[in-house]
Amino acid sequence: MSGSVNRPVGRRTFVLGTAAAGSAALAGPLAASASAASAASAAGFGYRDDGSSYVVDTGANLVFKVSKTNGDLTSLVYRGTEYQGYGGKNSHIESGLGTSTVTVEQSGTTILISVAHGTLKHYYAARSGENNIYLWTNKADSSVSATRYIVRVKAGLFPNDQPDSYTYTTSTVEASDVFAKSDGQTRSKHYSKLRVMDYDYIGWATGGVGLWIVRSNHEKASGGPFYRSLLRHQSADGGGLYEILYYGENQTEAERYGLQGPYVIAFTDGGAPSSALFPGTLTTSWADSLGISGYVPASRRGRVAGVGISGRNTAYPYTVGLANSAAQYWGSARASDGHFSVGGVLPGAYTLTVYKGELAVYSTSVTVTAGTTTTVNTLTVPSSNDPGNASAIWRIGDWNGTPSGFKNADLMTYAHPSDVRAASWTGNVVIGSGTETSAFPCYLWKDVNSGIVVYFKLTAAQAAAAHTLRIGVTTAYANGRPQVVVNDAWTSAVPSPPTQPSTRSLTVGSYRGNNHTFTYSVPASAWLTDTGAYNTLKIHVVSGSGTTSYLSAGTSIDAIDLLA
Repeated sequence: MSGSVNRPVGRRTFVLGTAAAGSAALAGPLAASASAASAASAAGFGYRDDGSSYVVDTGANLVFKVSKTNGDLTSLVYRGTEYQGYGGKNSHIESGLGTSTVTVEQSGTTILISVAHGTLKHYYAARSGENNIYLWTNKADSSVSATRYIVRVKAGLFPNDQPDSYTYTTSTVEASDVFAKSDGQTRSKHYSKLRVMDYDYIGWATGGVGLWIVRSNHEKASGGPFYRSLLRHQSADGGGLYEILYYGENQTEAERYGLQGPYVIAFTDGGAPSSALFPGTLTTSWADSLGISGYVPASRRGRVAGVGISGRNTAYPYTVGLANSAAQYWGSARASDGHFSVGGVLPGAYTLTVYKGELAVYSTSVTVTAGTTTTVNTLTVPSSNDPGNASAIWRIGDWNGTPSGFKNADLMTYAHPSDVRAASWTGNVVIGSGTETSAFPCYLWKDVNSGIVVYFKLTAAQAAAAHTLRIGVTTAYANGRPQVVVNDAWTSAVPSPPTQPSTRSLTVGSYRGNNHTFTYSVPASAWLTDTGAYNTLKIHVVSGSGTTSYLSAGTSIDAIDLLA
């Protein structure tokens, strides 16, 4: 097995090997008796103080070091091979915390290293006989820019020419983080392709070794189930695996604070990490009494269970999200009836949102109580809440909150718009051709393809009446929004820009922003009365912001239709 692997089909389980258990060795701060240390040392499991680091032996095949100065992970040895480090950098929170207070202690078969840096607390835990490192991070406020953990992996240990490999070329396409290969394909650490809800773990495997990060449940992260962010990258210098605790790029929500975790650095013999480590599956009752700041055990959490969802369009998947200013959760609705269950929820009042695809079509409020299940009776999505239910003369795309089906839509989650694999961003569309959606570009930019034309015919009765034109978007860059011209005779007003993320989006693999529908009331006088002639709809992108080319003002398309 080789190459990059994400969540496998059916969540295939690979059981991690274990070593014989024994007494634990303790040395350094909070050490136990010398006799206990000696007994554990013979069994392998334990830790020692080498002067600059705490060295932890899991008693399996993993030995790691944590700096006593700053809490960096400075060594990661599996089966005798060092995996930590590239470019002289350690694995750490953000770009490293700097001087911190680092302590270690043992509780039974668990070793916990605690790192304190101002108001931020970070933890590493090892369990006897496991090839895993469990991590938690508690960011209490904005005083520390700690938004991610990066595992930095030495070069040459895993295949390099993968979709996330990039710095073996020096040709930059955009800023200093989007690169182009000699064959015209683009690479960037931003191009994750996956939404948070699509993966349980990320990493690499080759030969007899797999190295993974199993993500946390992201309850204190932001952006919801459809958010895309950095996952990993590889270069000639080495690789990086990320657990993103908060990322501001194309972010739709404010940062949440509090404890995130556990997320897990897991080694295997080449297979996927055990499904017992996955979010929603991992049981950490062994951590309940460790004194981790902000830790809330399962007994102090609740669950929300829904009987079902009526008014669904069964051609689409539905997701139920829970969110408030302190936490977020989500779960899939069962295809047959819409039943859903979301567990491990912190007590509190939440907004419950039902998504058709990625389009919010219903919301209500629920209150979660510790130790109980909040049962929600069948939710009914009003027909008017789903724009896809409206009768239309013609429609391009589907109202599902994504640009799926449009030209280049799939590619744009893992490539730059300039990528050689992208079809032309220009070209007009004819209603009735059968290729309306696949011929229409998923993104429109002021400086690239503004003014695309849609050709369509109307019956005499249709041409005699006014109609509403709708353009749904999923995000926008630099306040790009559509202004339309019908038959070169009627021009809409410039609409006000909806609230959207202020950062890059369309060029860094993400169309996920705030879904918004623009509506235009087109008078009957705008239509051609000749039923054999094609009416024309020109869609321009307008904005006073943005720069040039793919960084000019732009927007991502969800659906376009002319209502009957």
